[in-house]
Amino acid sequence: MVLYAVIRVRGLINIKPDTKKTLQLLRLTRANHCVLIPKTPVTAGMLQRVKDYVTWGEIDEATTRELLSKRGRLSGNIPLTDDYVSSATSYKNIETLSKALLDDKLSLKELPDVKPLFRLAPPKKGYEGIKRSYVNKGALGYRGAAINTLIQKML
Repeated sequence: MVLYAVIRVRGLINIKPDTKKTLQLLRLTRANHCVLIPKTPVTAGMLQRVKDYVTWGEIDEATTRELLSKRGRLSGNIPLTDDYVSSATSYKNIETLSKALLDDKLSLKELPDVKPLFRLAPPKKGYEGIKRSYVNKGALGYRGAAINTLIQKML
């Protein structure tokens, strides 16, 4: 199964209530927050509803590993470490955990005390334009594998 990385690009001003609720259901309450969600028909419909506020694409293994190690947090804002992963789960380290996430063997919600969202910095050299879609040289909407380069700019 494919895992999408979804990043909120725009803020709350002049947002419709149904779009705001969908962003809350996706746990994207602030700009530059990122979540990992599976590609299903339900999530595809949710992403279409919020396409004017987020960007998303398929995340690869190296980016998932780096995202977990640099921005993964436990309750109390404690960084996610290999020691915690080996003691709390059946996986040895963050690398095997990221492989399991991509292979759909578990989700971030199943991990105890792990926050299911990642707080990222604004991208280096900024977004391309937060009012245009990615196909029109903007930052919004579906961007495929190019989400990995955006995440690298935000870590």
